[in-house]
Amino acid sequence: MFSKNDVVKHALETIQLEANAVIKLLSYVDTSFVIAVRTIHESKGRVIISGIGKSAVIAQKIVATFNSTGTPAIFMHAADAIHGDLGMIQADDVVILISKSGDSPEIKVLVPLIKNFGNKVIAICGNETSYLVTHADIFVNSTVEKEACPNNLAPTTSTTAQLVMGDAIAVCLLNLKGFTEKDFARFHPGGALGKRLYLRVADMSDMNEQPVVKPDSNLREIIYEISAKRLGAAAVIEDSGKILGIITDGDLRRMLEKHENPSKLKASDILTQNPKSIDGGELATEALAMMRRYDITQLIVTKDDKYAGMLHLHDLVREGII
Repeated sequence: MFSKNDVVKHALETIQLEANAVIKLLSYVDTSFVIAVRTIHESKGRVIISGIGKSAVIAQKIVATFNSTGTPAIFMHAADAIHGDLGMIQADDVVILISKSGDSPEIKVLVPLIKNFGNKVIAICGNETSYLVTHADIFVNSTVEKEACPNNLAPTTSTTAQLVMGDAIAVCLLNLKGFTEKDFARFHPGGALGKRLYLRVADMSDMNEQPVVKPDSNLREIIYEISAKRLGAAAVIEDSGKILGIITDGDLRRMLEKHENPSKLKASDILTQNPKSIDGGELATEALAMMRRYDITQLIVTKDDKYAGMLHLHDLVREGII
């Protein structure tokens, strides 16, 4: 039975082996790698990425990375390709084949078929003398000295190397395309990362109540408005629409501590002047930055310099901005 020290030892050895393999990839970023990136960038088609076994799993991840960073890509399993899926390859597509050995039967059948179509074939491979490399148009080297598997059999270090080279290609393409945060948000509208890049203050505040009291509102009216609207604060607004200030739960507590008979106080006596506000068109991340900067939990939201609602820290938590 393994002891704790045994587990730690094997884990560290695995990480070190894979880290060393990744470092060695630096020497493989050569002219051939540059040609591979340029070929994909200049292509009018998509990128078809294929592999067999564990390399197929890596191919799927690289496809996902390409698509999310602006390079249209499709996964094609090497085994399914020779049973009909070759039909997904179009004339202008570039095909990336991923393989450790480069000599698997499926790859040997697949390569000449793709070449007959006239498509460019890029090999991400760990065997420089393999069938795949010698028949591909472009070779991206992912050779590793040893798998992390103690028997040097299970794909571990080799798949890590394939993945890293795929990421390197994707990031190069991303930069060549001038892919921006706005582009990323368009492709990730449903996730927390995307929300940080596109969600506006008004998208949240428009769903909230709009707690408002007048300057002459009494204490009972103020407490009722804050409690009913459930945002922990109310804006003090003149009939003209001018924002005079804000009254928060904290303001009420501090007022009760200072005044023995607060019943005669009005909103104008309690409010905090010059409240922090934000335009509804600003990004939610800017609202979060303001809340952190001023150590507050509410912001008055404006539209055309008029009161448009209230944003609470809880809104940002609910949307995953925090």
